[in-house]
Amino acid sequence: MPKYQIIVDVQPRYLPEQSEPLDNVFGFAYTVTITNDGEVPAQVIARHWFISDADGHTEQVKGLGVVGHQPLLKPGESFQYTSGCRLRTASGTMHGSYFCVAEDGERFEAPIAMFVLDAGSGDGPSRRVLH
Repeated sequence: MPKYQIIVDVQPRYLPEQSEPLDNVFGFAYTVTITNDGEVPAQVIARHWFISDADGHTEQVKGLGVVGHQPLLKPGESFQYTSGCRLRTASGTMHGSYFCVAEDGERFEAPIAMFVLDAGSGDGPSRRVLH
């Protein structure tokens, strides 16, 4: 088991009730589960997202914490939250990282693998992950 390791799992879904396709507005929600898979307690301090639509427009979102929290996770513990975004196209991608600080002071990044936002996949969760 690595000393410092945060695993991130994301389950996106299309929100037709928050979308206006004729106006090029597509709403998506994503549920994120952050799990400390390392040996040392670690705190999620900040987030950095890259959100891209199908036209190649990319927006960066940086900020402290996640949904107003900076969870401190002991080994094996998880924190889950749901957030959302809007795109100008029916599909796109997201990826990024969390900046974390371990209880012993070590700073490290937890990568968030690229995942697909797709209005054409119905309103169920999309399991497509790009590596």
